[in-house]
Amino acid sequence: MSLIIPANSAAASGGFSVANSCRFNGGSSDYLNRTNATPTNQLIWTYSFWVKLSDITDSQGSGNQMLLSDFASASNRGTIFFESDDTLRISDRVSNSFTFEYRTTRLFRDVSAWYHIVINHNRTLSTPVTKIFVNGVQETSFSTSTNPSQNGTSYFNVDGQASYVGKYGGGNEYYNGYLAEAVWIDGQALDADQFGEFDEDSGIWKPIDVSGLTFGDNGFYLDFENSGALGADVSGNTNNF
Repeated sequence: MSLIIPANSAAASGGFSVANSCRFNGGSSDYLNRTNATPTNQLIWTYSFWVKLSDITDSQGSGNQMLLSDFASASNRGTIFFESDDTLRISDRVSNSFTFEYRTTRLFRDVSAWYHIVINHNRTLSTPVTKIFVNGVQETSFSTSTNPSQNGTSYFNVDGQASYVGKYGGGNEYYNGYLAEAVWIDGQALDADQFGEFDEDSGIWKPIDVSGLTFGDNGFYLDFENSGALGADVSGNTNNF
């Protein structure tokens, strides 16, 4: 079972702090899952989350660390994960082809600190836009950066589809580390400043209160404060994992 670890929580000075995080143990096959609700707009979304790696390889041997998997089948799925080469990869596989794929050149190998990652995506535009932020700064260097066609088929944010946090929906690929403040925004493409800010004194990127955001019908906010229900959604939608 995943555990709440207060001592390993992300925290901000001033008026807001994060009380808890959730510890995923890849060796114990830890994950959360649910069935997606009907989205506000399936083709526009944002995912914001704070992660602290326990290891740079998952305990099942694949080397991939799964953060989110919206899964219909092996040929049709959306995934966000740390690749075995320690890059961050976001991909949409449609009819066995990658129609949307971003892979950072940045490597994620620091097991001592938190990363805040924000991914926003809007494929309703004539030229679809994807932005990725790490600790408040937009990433601009990618080994792969393929956007889909306007209004193209996607397996993210799909009504009635299985969604997994910490696991690949089609196999034994898990996340091994801590997760905090996991927020899915359905129907809006938001930048990192809606979820964090730079501390004026230290210059460190820190979380802010996100409870006032509009989450959209399929949106969720996992704060991991309920030890009896780790997947409780506190957005007001009751999209519980």
